[in-house]
Amino acid sequence: MEKDIKYYAKVHSIESFGTVDGPGIRFVLFLQGCNLKCKYCHNRDTWDIHLGEFKSLDEIFNKVLRYKNYIYPNGGVTVTGGEPLLQFEFLIEFFKRLKNENIHTCIDTSGIVTINDKIEELIDLTDLFLLDIKHINPQKCKELVGFSNEKELNFARYLSDKGKKMWIRQVIIPGITDDEEDLLKLKEFVSSLKTVEKIEVLPYHQMGKYKWKELGYNYELENVREATEEDIDRVKKVLFCNEKSCK
Repeated sequence: MEKDIKYYAKVHSIESFGTVDGPGIRFVLFLQGCNLKCKYCHNRDTWDIHLGEFKSLDEIFNKVLRYKNYIYPNGGVTVTGGEPLLQFEFLIEFFKRLKNENIHTCIDTSGIVTINDKIEELIDLTDLFLLDIKHINPQKCKELVGFSNEKELNFARYLSDKGKKMWIRQVIIPGITDDEEDLLKLKEFVSSLKTVEKIEVLPYHQMGKYKWKELGYNYELENVREATEEDIDRVKKVLFCNEKSCK
């Protein structure tokens, strides 16, 4: 029997006590399915929407309530993936229930979606967005993830105009996302947004490479080295330093 997408989600996994996907202790829901083809993805097993398992809204919401004493009031619920905005119908219903419980809501997304009435409704129900800027250069972005960055940059501008809080995330891949000219453009773009609370500089790693191989796929960044502390320090100097100070 076909599932009602408003009341069922295709789920990859659940983490009950997350500490890196938003403020405080988080209940983290990993949804199945992604429209991107990120060469550095460490969750390759989340791409195929036909994998994972259906879970009902009631089942997921009731599980959140069992952890409410741990995640409330300083934490909350983060939905990631995959690309969670592909299941926006479910998230609208899920977040309505969470807001009734005064639980903080967060979405970890690429923002590479078309903004329509339903996406706008979901944005209104979301307290924080973890926005992963894949690459500030549109052509390099397309080469890296399969799409230009036009939609994700428009998504960021929309969140800013709507007064929605966001954390900008940039994965530093040596030789791909760490060019100084690109970083300066990223800095300029982020500076144009009014609601960015922080920028997270994330080092590229190969810990998810085994998932590609288990699924029978070639890992395209096989010969790209992992980012070092020196790489991250150099990037931070470009992004966070000005003429007077560096933090």
